Amino acid sequence: MGDEWVRPYTPGTGRWLVIGWEAIALALFGWATVEQFGLAEPLVRIVAGAIAAGWVVGGWRICEMGVYVGPGGVRIRGLLRSRTLSWADIAHVRLHRHTHRIGGWEIEGGMTVLIERHDGTTVNTELWAQGVDFHSRPHVFRAVYQELRNRHRAAIAAA
Repeated sequence: MGDEWVRPYTPGTGRWLVIGWEAIALALFGWATVEQFGLAEPLVRIVAGAIAAGWVVGGWRICEMGVYVGPGGVRIRGLLRSRTLSWADIAHVRLHRHTHRIGGWEIEGGMTVLIERHDGTTVNTELWAQGVDFHSRPHVFRAVYQELRNRHRAAIAAA
C-alpha cells in the first residue's frame, strides 16, 4: 500500500470543542486528585505533568481520527488504534442507519458508513452523519461517502 494517505474531508470544529472540554475535565480531575490526597508540591508537579502529557497525546489522536484513502486502500484511524484495508479486501462501502435499543424503545442514532469485507465481516468507520465532523455539514458527509464508493469502484475496475 502506498504512503499517500489523504483524508477526503476537513475535520469539523467540533473536534476542538472536544479537545477543550477534555482539557477542562482533566484539569478538574487533577485538582480533585491533589485536594483529595493532599499531595505535596513535587507530587503535584508529577500529576500535572502526567495529565498534560495524556491530554497532548489524546488531543493529537483526536485530531488524527478519521478515514483516509490512498491508492492501495482505506485507513481508519480511531482513538486507540488504526486499521488498514486494501481495496481488494473490500466488497462494498455502504450507509447504515444506526439505532440504539433501550428496552422496547429504539432511538435513532443517524447514518454511518460501513465497509463490508469479502469474508462477510463489517468494519465500522469514524464517519457518522451526526458526529463532530459532519453534524452541521451533511453535504460533506454525503460527498465523503461518494468519494469512498468511487475510489473503491475505480480500484476494482483497475484490478
